[in-house]
Amino acid sequence: MNISIIGAGQMGAGIAQVLAQKNHSVILIDQNSEVLKNALAVVANSCDRLIKKEKISTKDKDKILSLITCVKDLNHAKDSDFVIEAVSENTELKLKIFKELDKICNPKTILCSNTSSISITKIAGQTNRPDKVMGMHFMNPVPVMKLVEGIKALQTSNETFLKVKNLAESLDKVFIESSKDMPGFIINRILMPMINEAIYAFHEGVASVKDIDLGMKLGTNQPMGPLALADFIGLDTCLSIMKVLNKEFGGNKYSPCPLLVKYVEAGWLGKKTGKGFYSY
Repeated sequence: MNISIIGAGQMGAGIAQVLAQKNHSVILIDQNSEVLKNALAVVANSCDRLIKKEKISTKDKDKILSLITCVKDLNHAKDSDFVIEAVSENTELKLKIFKELDKICNPKTILCSNTSSISITKIAGQTNRPDKVMGMHFMNPVPVMKLVEGIKALQTSNETFLKVKNLAESLDKVFIESSKDMPGFIINRILMPMINEAIYAFHEGVASVKDIDLGMKLGTNQPMGPLALADFIGLDTCLSIMKVLNKEFGGNKYSPCPLLVKYVEAGWLGKKTGKGFYSY
């Protein structure tokens, strides 16, 4: 199967890897040459870790990398069976991309978004094939995390839903369905307010970053504390999702913590910038 990935950041690179591991031809599209170069390095490093764990061979790594083609032009997606958009959590950017994809791609091509909070129904409405548009939300890091969250737009056909589900399961992922296209879907509607509340607890002096994370790890059996997880996700992404939840639902429950806003303004975005609630 020929599959295009739009956006070669952390998520796009991970999705490209898991697809190539299952022998799919992948076109990885990004306007930034450095981002594309880094994406291939990320995939190569991930493969090296799998080799050390004896899960794949050096020959497998070479084949995985050979199946990923990096390009800058969106028009290369025209012959794909599936397209998965994985750009930053920016509504206007996603809508623009889906309008362009609808013009470029074969009318039978299924268009998916890896969005973690934005309305799939709204995205589908930008196309002339809304029945072939769906949310396909991978978890980070994609090669490690087993879950894929499927989100049907109001317009998504059952045929499209089953094809996306089958693709996810063919990648050895566990597929869950968000039955309603509501902001944040399942995972982030629950996760992001928890992270935001942890930031409020630190902001209000309830406890230190270390003790908040240690308390949640040992007290609720989470593998990673909420503030460390926020750094791993990216504080800018956390803020974007909270803004979507706040806009759609309203009320203090979904109001982004002022400290989260300040950290993003300072460029302290977490692990990817070397500083967030922790230093890296």
